[in-house]
Amino acid sequence: MKTLVPAVAVWGRTAPSHSITAVLITDDQQTIVTGSQEGQICLWDLSADLQISSKEILFGHTASVTCLAKARE
Repeated sequence: MKTLVPAVAVWGRTAPSHSITAVLITDDQQTIVTGSQEGQICLWDLSADLQISSKEILFGHTASVTCLAKARE
């Protein structure tokens, strides 16, 4: 059985810069995905009353994220 282990990023008083270069909204309209010039991908929760809260930030790209695409199941 595969176990998922969430990664945790810790930083000081301010979060890393995230200059948005790409945006994608999932089909269920509950998650926004943003790509950044700094090479990060962020996942954001979107509530029914249109409140946005951060969910995850993914590091690892060495270049800007200029395009996001949905994958099929």
